Amino acid sequence: MNQSDENVGKAGGIQVIARAASIMRALGSHPHGLSLAAIAQLVGLPRSTVQRIINALEEEFLVEALGPAGGFRLGPALGQLINQAQTDILSLVKPYLRSLAEELDESVCLASLAGDKIYVLDRIVSERELRVVFPIGINVPAAATAAGKVLLAALPDETLQAALGEQLPVFTSNTLGRKALVKQLSEVRQSGFASDLDEHIDGVCSFATLLDTYLGYYSLAVVMPSSRASKQSDVIKKALLQSKQNIERAIGRASKKAP
Repeated sequence: MNQSDENVGKAGGIQVIARAASIMRALGSHPHGLSLAAIAQLVGLPRSTVQRIINALEEEFLVEALGPAGGFRLGPALGQLINQAQTDILSLVKPYLRSLAEELDESVCLASLAGDKIYVLDRIVSERELRVVFPIGINVPAAATAAGKVLLAALPDETLQAALGEQLPVFTSNTLGRKALVKQLSEVRQSGFASDLDEHIDGVCSFATLLDTYLGYYSLAVVMPSSRASKQSDVIKKALLQSKQNIERAIGRASKKAP
């Protein structure tokens, strides 16, 4: 193989990786799955090309078929990769999670953004009798949660519009519509603080702040029964912002642009 052939091979390999990444982003924005035709249209590639890349991703469990109905969605290997990549942040933030949970006596969590959902990386569950319990690894709609809102607010406008899509799913009577959410995210950018007041699950509220670290953006959230939320919102906000300051000082802040 001469130098020219080698360069062509490298360029082809880079192109395949870029196309695979584009397909995975498209699937990340559509958690319920997409057909091959829909993926091809979104990424601007021939269906045959998409099929080849999907087959390769499926072999690595990065993509999985939806079953007899057809279509594909992101696979379980993606969650495993996220966990492996976040090992450092988990060990660094854990003491602060414990401290915040003890101070407020409520459930707290650390999350990252994955498409239009948040991925819960770690959590401390309150020991109260009436509490909110959720597992590590759960994927929750970003637009209807405080943890998701602070992460969405940190996105550039173009990326944010793609992440939100044309229409947001409705979970409760308090779920925000697209226009109201975009307006709220603008306020979240300024304050560095977000809330979810029964927007995802009736009876459950959450409050969150953005962690801007050299390891990336994460959200730190307090999740609690709605019955206690209104009386403690100011105390929770103060505790979250203090924890944010402590964590970013300890880990190292990546930028000066985030809230």
